[in-house]
Amino acid sequence: MFRDITIGQYYPTNSIIHRLDPRVKFLGMLAFVVSIFVVSNYGYIVCAAWLFTIIALTRIPLNIMFKGLKMILFILVITVVLNLFMTDGTIIWQWKVFKITREGLTMAFLMAMRLIMLVLGISQMSLTTTPNQLTAAMESLFKPLSRLHVPVHSIAMMMSIALRFIPILSEETEKIRKAQMARGADFEGKGIMNRIRAMIPLLVPLFITAFRRATDLAMAMEARCYHGGEGRTQMKPLKYVNRDYIALALLVLYLAVIILLKVLLHW
Repeated sequence: MFRDITIGQYYPTNSIIHRLDPRVKFLGMLAFVVSIFVVSNYGYIVCAAWLFTIIALTRIPLNIMFKGLKMILFILVITVVLNLFMTDGTIIWQWKVFKITREGLTMAFLMAMRLIMLVLGISQMSLTTTPNQLTAAMESLFKPLSRLHVPVHSIAMMMSIALRFIPILSEETEKIRKAQMARGADFEGKGIMNRIRAMIPLLVPLFITAFRRATDLAMAMEARCYHGGEGRTQMKPLKYVNRDYIALALLVLYLAVIILLKVLLHW
């Protein structure tokens, strides 16, 4: 299960999406996330077409891209069930207090699509961008906020470290889980309380490992005289090239289509 986390992992391929400036990819991810919360009904077709075009251009295997959906399966089921049975409208099936409406079916499907596309959109951002590139992109984009005394570099560094630690801690969790199972721990026992108790021998060493790694990282940064981002330069400064301008133009066109569909056709 822990191997199915795709957010924070980088999958190297020689695709056009990988070669884009990380700022373009970050803006594209934000624009896509906003668009899926703006559109409704048939507008999701446009969002899905845009998303799967990007996925095809990344050259990342579909099994890698879609395995992250396993982690949200429980949330997805709960979302679908709640919208399916708690939306009022034209009843098409009813049994005692349970009822399914036509509007409920539509809402459940659209909410499931929204959640799936949200995870896939964020995953393709992390799968095509290294943590160092993502840190540089966020620091560059939010640099104007530093005039308001916002610690932009510190925030970007913390987010980069958090993303970098996600796959590391996932792998560490899987190792601890297998070690505990070899010692007789049962993580598949019946009953919720039994499963919660079984998680204790997993969580305790995981927290200890996480704190140990955080301490080692802090000591390593101090040993290298790291004192924040003030006055620091970049080894590889970000520069826009022609493909980045083309990608930005396509992104603006995508947003324009979304806005027109929303305003004119109420999609």
